Formats: sequence, C-alpha cells, structure tokens
Amino acid sequence: MAGPIEQFEVNPLMTLGIGSLDLSFTNASAYMVATVAIASGFLVLATGNGRLVPGRWQSSAEMLYEFVAKTLRDNAGEHGMRFFPLVFSLFMFILVANLIGMFPYAFTVTSQIVVTAALAGIVFATVTIYGLFKHGLGFLRLFKPAGVPAILIPIIVPIEIISYMSRPVSHSVRLFAVMLAGHITLKVFAGFVVGLGGLGTLGIVAAIMPLLMTVAITALEFLMALIQAYVFTMLTCMYLNDAIHPGH
Repeated sequence: MAGPIEQFEVNPLMTLGIGSLDLSFTNASAYMVATVAIASGFLVLATGNGRLVPGRWQSSAEMLYEFVAKTLRDNAGEHGMRFFPLVFSLFMFILVANLIGMFPYAFTVTSQIVVTAALAGIVFATVTIYGLFKHGLGFLRLFKPAGVPAILIPIIVPIEIISYMSRPVSHSVRLFAVMLAGHITLKVFAGFVVGLGGLGTLGIVAAIMPLLMTVAITALEFLMALIQAYVFTMLTCMYLNDAIHPGH
C-alpha cells in the first residue's frame, strides 16, 4: 500500500528544461489541462444548441451560471457582474478539479498550495489593481472603516492593512488544507481496510468499521468538493466588493 502522502507527489511526465529553468510537463499539469478541457467541454456541449425548453445538460449549465451570478450580485452588487467571467471561471475550475480528485488514482490539483496560491493571487491582484485604477487614493478608504473614531485610527488602520495583505494566504490555505486533509484521511481509512482484510476472518470483521468510515468520508469529500468551490467563490465576490465599494 502506498503511503497517504504519495498521492500528492508531483512527477514529470515529459522532461523539459531551458538552462536551469525546469519546464517539465508533470502529472499536475496534465490534470490541470484535463480540468480546463472537461469544464470547457461540458459548457460548450451543454449550451452549444441552446433550446427554449432546456434539456438536462443545458439545465445543469444554466443552474451553475445562475448560482454564480446570484452569489456575485448578492456580495458585490450589480456592478460586480463585470467580473463574472473571472468568478465563473474560478468556480468551474475548482469544482471540476475537486471532483476529478475523487476518482481512484486521480491527482487532486487543489491539494497543491502552489495552485491555490496562484488562484488566490489572481483575485488579490485583480482587486488591488482595479481598486486603485477605479478609485485612485480613495481605495485606501478600505483601511479606514466608516464610523471609526479618530482616536482609534492608529490602531485600526494597521490591523486592516495586515488583514488585507493576509487575504491571499487565508484564501489559498483554506482550500488547500481542506482538500489535503480530506484525501489523507480517506487514504488512511482505506489502508486500514486493506491491511485488516489480509489478516483472515477476524481481520475481515474488524475491517467493517473502517470500511464504513471510508464510505462516510467519501460522501463527505464529495460534499466538501462542492462547498469549497462555493466558499472560494463567495470570498472572491466579497473581496471584489471591496474594490468596487472601498468606503463601505
């Protein structure tokens, strides 16, 4: 049995380098390409022949569209819809990547901190650049909440700055940690089942409990795959609202 950590190893499939720069195509790269291809293929096939009375696939695509659009409107207002392509792309990528990772022997790209940090970095850069471009120095009002007494400003402003700078860290670690911990736990209990099953009749009986736990954790992991895609999207919408309305 492979250890619970080995499922996260990044291995090169095609070695490529320029000088000291490693540009190898890895299993992580392959699964990211597959994630984009599956998400794009699903949306294209589901909406390619749009019908007034949608079928199952078109209904699924429209439900995802409306779900993300409602989340964005609720958290960032109608003006936030200009960021819908970005938010929807992030949601679909994370959702599909999480679900792919539930297949046996598959690689979960969202369990890699470098991937989740890159996604969080895109959001952080978008919020900061757009906020400064749209509001100029007025964007700095984000660090001074409305109604704060003047005497508390020297305390509140540094706290708000630290909180803002830590956003990409918390944004990325949350998704990474949940996916990593869930898959490790699932692998550990599955290992108990296999290990106990090889110890004869008594071992098979003892393996029933970890088997039930494996089934329960698998169901929980599917739920978390959906929830984490939503949480990442909702936080993105909330951060975009700060770029659109920094004084609120």
